[in-house]
Amino acid sequence: MAFIRGDIMENVQWVFFDVGSTLVDESKVYEERMKEVAKTANVSYEYIYQTALEFYKENKKGDLETIKLLNVKKPEWRFEDEILYSETEECLRKLSEKYNIGVIANQSLGTEKRLKAFGILQYINLVIASAEEGVAKPDKRIFEIALNRAICKPQHAVMVGDRIDNDIIPAKALGMKTIWIKQGFGKYWKISTESEKADYEVDNLSEILEII
Repeated sequence: MAFIRGDIMENVQWVFFDVGSTLVDESKVYEERMKEVAKTANVSYEYIYQTALEFYKENKKGDLETIKLLNVKKPEWRFEDEILYSETEECLRKLSEKYNIGVIANQSLGTEKRLKAFGILQYINLVIASAEEGVAKPDKRIFEIALNRAICKPQHAVMVGDRIDNDIIPAKALGMKTIWIKQGFGKYWKISTESEKADYEVDNLSEILEII
């Protein structure tokens, strides 16, 4: 866990989370996607993985850039391969005892239904998803929608996400407190500007409980 700024978690009312690679482990989904791309392009899975990884290290969407590079069709997203991180439920349960919990995520239609199927919707007070709202991160408007519905000022809200570009930069620009959770491929992002620096960096959801 990396501590960036001090005394920032005072007067917090809402804690907002991204979904993919934040609450939900998408590792298997990406693995299957890369296997399918490898089969279609007639190359090895290892080649696909390493190529995508290099793109991620350049702050690009590695799987999509690799698909574009090989000029193959993007495989469908396999929701059935998503699972919760082992710390997800405990984190949400404990935080919900003290804070309002929200979701701000780029997701397909039916986000609330999926969160309910995972058994965690009971801890969440507000779900703002791109498909339903017609606006997606990193557009600041989706954060503004969430804050307006929560009746919460930015300085009283925390955004937790794995993506610097989608989660940290826009939330920070609005005045929200930020926690970068270094899970999934988002952990390879290279910080280069002040606008990309989160208030805290954590490696898993359990570490968030030590902060707030």
